Amino acid sequence: MPTTRRTTLKAMGAGAGGAALAGCSANAPTDAETETARRTSERSAGKPTASRVAADPTDIPDPIDRDTSKTVRVDLTAKEVRAEIEDGVVFDYMTFEGQIPGPMVRVRQGDTVEFTLKNAPENAMPHNVDFHAVYGTGGGNVATTAAPGKENGMRFEARYPGAFIYHCAVPNLDYHISSGMFGMILVEPKDGLPEVDREFYFGQHEVYTDKPAGEQGRHSFDMEAMKAEEPTYVLLNGQKYAITPDNFGAVSAETGETVRVFMVDGGPNLNSNFHPIGNVWTEAYRDGGLAGRPERYLQTVNVPPGSCMVGTLDLPVPEHVKLVDHALSRVARKGMMGVISVEGEEKPGVFDPSPDTAAGKDEEGPVY
Repeated sequence: MPTTRRTTLKAMGAGAGGAALAGCSANAPTDAETETARRTSERSAGKPTASRVAADPTDIPDPIDRDTSKTVRVDLTAKEVRAEIEDGVVFDYMTFEGQIPGPMVRVRQGDTVEFTLKNAPENAMPHNVDFHAVYGTGGGNVATTAAPGKENGMRFEARYPGAFIYHCAVPNLDYHISSGMFGMILVEPKDGLPEVDREFYFGQHEVYTDKPAGEQGRHSFDMEAMKAEEPTYVLLNGQKYAITPDNFGAVSAETGETVRVFMVDGGPNLNSNFHPIGNVWTEAYRDGGLAGRPERYLQTVNVPPGSCMVGTLDLPVPEHVKLVDHALSRVARKGMMGVISVEGEEKPGVFDPSPDTAAGKDEEGPVY
């Protein structure tokens, strides 16, 4: 990955000192200006500038281990990069820190956040951030708007707990989000979250291009397809089947562990029907609502665009848990899947993939 949690969030929890929020405000671009920048970018060379935009699901901040509030500093850089959606299919992404979803921001309810958005000088467009965890105009999008090569920032108190999306919100915000500009800010409750063995972080969004899925070459963004809500790809972590054994690799866990999954749906248009094939959400917080009680044993959780979910999985047997949108054409045709690879001792009493059927042939009972 181009950057890691340690470089991106290096100042989180580093003390209570104020952060200098340097930079120059930028006027929001008109639709015409955004379209001009887009066309300028598309005329440039078609070779990828990054080998990967898929965020590592394990590269997230550690759980909060303090019982007092503090001031934390968060810096994010908007980066426009060119990468492959799948082998041979090149696309111009817009990202936070070169990854999709953008880095998870993790704070405690009551913390004060000193935030700076930097817009890389090689970018073509202005960018900003709307945090759904902010009381304030546009979730801070006006305060954080920055032109290429500039930076801007704000200070806010994280007053309410939950898992919330952040995303770019300049004019044509749907284009920017679809191109990858979204992530999660997790505001832990004051008493923290229950302890688990592992945590993973995923983001779903859809991409609209001017060529069919899989057609080789450079794919440009298709505004008309986006208006019609007819995506070419539906992706988990920004690239087709990115977090699977055949691509960048599945994430790993062991039998007997409990895993927490954080998921943000960038959209900009489609709900996710988030389902773990071969498992169930033992506990799930719809819309990231950590202040309430979790629901139990949900097979599929609806995650609207611009929202989040937090769910836990128990792992009693070895398996490949496939994380999918259960609108299954998005899995089979458009690239939406990730895998948790669970290793450990078989437990035939829970699941036996090859039972001795002869042993029970005389047992009475219905056959299904």
